[in-house]
Amino acid sequence: MALDRGLLNVVLLGLAFMLVFTAFQTWGNIQKTMLESIKKDEPSFDGEAYYSLAIIYAFLAVFNWTSPSVISMIGPKFAMLCGAVTYLLFIMSFAIPHTWLLYLASVVIGIGAAMIWTGQGNYLALNSTEATISRNSGLFWAMLQLSMFVGNIFVYFAFRGKDHIDGTTRQVVIWTLSAIALSGIVVMVFFPKPPPKNVADEVVEERVAGPLEALNRALKLFVTRDMLLLNVTFFYTGLELGFWSGVYGSCISFTEDLPNRKELVGISGIFIGLGEVLGGAAFGILGAKTRKWGRDPIVIGGFILHLASFFVIFLNIPNDAPFTDTSSKAFITSNAILAIMCSFLLGLGDACYNTQIYSILGGVYADNSASAFAIFKFTQSVAAAASFFYASELVLYGQIGILVIFAVLGTASFVWVEWRAKREVVDAASTPSVSECSSHDNQGYDKS
Repeated sequence: MALDRGLLNVVLLGLAFMLVFTAFQTWGNIQKTMLESIKKDEPSFDGEAYYSLAIIYAFLAVFNWTSPSVISMIGPKFAMLCGAVTYLLFIMSFAIPHTWLLYLASVVIGIGAAMIWTGQGNYLALNSTEATISRNSGLFWAMLQLSMFVGNIFVYFAFRGKDHIDGTTRQVVIWTLSAIALSGIVVMVFFPKPPPKNVADEVVEERVAGPLEALNRALKLFVTRDMLLLNVTFFYTGLELGFWSGVYGSCISFTEDLPNRKELVGISGIFIGLGEVLGGAAFGILGAKTRKWGRDPIVIGGFILHLASFFVIFLNIPNDAPFTDTSSKAFITSNAILAIMCSFLLGLGDACYNTQIYSILGGVYADNSASAFAIFKFTQSVAAAASFFYASELVLYGQIGILVIFAVLGTASFVWVEWRAKREVVDAASTPSVSECSSHDNQGYDKS
């Protein structure tokens, strides 16, 4: 049996991102908690975690428009390498906490994030075919979200028994996560070239475009009907990304009615990761089935899971929990098991949306994947930036209301695009080709 070089490359891609994002996703989950502890020890520091995360995603959004041009010049591998280095620098910057350095590092990683994510989408598409894109998307997503296990298990033990995260603990966390990010960069250095494509692969190999042409292609693709509809889905995934990656863990940490609330932050991250990994692995294994059934049932399933989690969070967590320690009461007595169950549902639902977005972009837009993934990350990042900006001012119930509205709109938009794509495939299969029509016409002419 011949070695599937594309599959091997996707595994290496997943391993590298698992390591880099073990560092970053773990840090994002605890950043609010860590910065509040720094403020207590160093009154001169007044950096705000939500503003930092908002800056990251705002710059990611802006520079996404330039990332296809960067990839056209240096290729996806070196784009991902440059981006990964900024993640390492961001985490290391917290070893010497200064407000100005926090925001400067946020700008730098935002630029790097645009390169790493557009490069990732392009590299995934180049190593996939129409037959393997669903499998590869699920596999990559499952490996990426394993990062939530490793980092948050470490955080659980590091924060165990602590109501305040002291300076020594902070330094241990920072340098441990930095070392993990560095190991992911090392793996990226050894990324092989994608295998050559052929006609049987059913995917047209993306033509290399110049910087200006790459930008022009991205702008033209952005205003197409289907991409505009998909952007509503992308926007929702950005809002819920901001919620589960930065806000929900903080809500748990600040809810005084929850027992061992600082430890629960790590456990919450672990169960978000469990949902992400199970979803990614399931959709990877069932890649051939999802091609047959369509992507829409999975996205609808994610929608139901998210609505369930939002409802329980609404009942279980106090309204002012996103801001600081609170003794306010929720509608029910705050329950740790329910809080962690919602973490799992958030992760599983997120996997439903993202794996199918990766699948549709890597399959339908295979000949323009760098532009398609740049648009996806642009819209998602705008939404994530918006969510972090309003998270510092808007109470929990208001945030949940926004999520519910965009969950409905985003799911409906994706389903509409998917159904249209199915109808086009059926119509194409039932329409005779030009050669067949000519043959029939000739036969009819001969008979006459």
